[in-house]
Amino acid sequence: MKPIQFDEVKNIYEYEKVRKPFREKVIAEKKARRIHLGENMTIVFENRDTVLFQIQEMIRTEKIITDRGMQHEIDTYNELLPGENELSATLLIDITDKHLIKTTLDSLIGLNKNSLFLKIAHNEYPANFDESQIEEGRISAVQYIKWKLSAADAQAFADPSTAVELFVRHPNYTGLHTLSKSERSALNRDLSETAENIHT
Repeated sequence: MKPIQFDEVKNIYEYEKVRKPFREKVIAEKKARRIHLGENMTIVFENRDTVLFQIQEMIRTEKIITDRGMQHEIDTYNELLPGENELSATLLIDITDKHLIKTTLDSLIGLNKNSLFLKIAHNEYPANFDESQIEEGRISAVQYIKWKLSAADAQAFADPSTAVELFVRHPNYTGLHTLSKSERSALNRDLSETAENIHT
């Protein structure tokens, strides 16, 4: 997927003018990209709009006004964009009771070691976790993950007769979600857009 360029990002003043409609657009897009796995996990699949929104919101929140600072945010969040035959997502571990945060997160240590899968037909793809976030004996409540698919399965993703599932296989946590037609349609556009951008 084509990286976000500097000239696509607005400064704080210009962004404020268009923030409301852009935010509404991204919220609407995320409806088909937000998937719940079990009680405490949510996966939000990323595309150029969701990444651009995160860049703009970070610049706004942190009041970043220098070109260098803006470029740093662009470079950082561009890492979330999927590559060829790839899907990218943010994994959120949702814990509403603050007293349970540490114990719940501790129970999920090792999640990055072949525990979260995307299954296309009979092929299981383990999520690739961002190595810069991995700490021995700890896990963050926000994780950046990607699935690298074979070319054949990237194409099969668009076939409605092919089953596509997300599931967790961890000693202390399980969850399963079969992707709906609208979810697959949204993510298939990502796979198609990525292929077009790479091969044109």
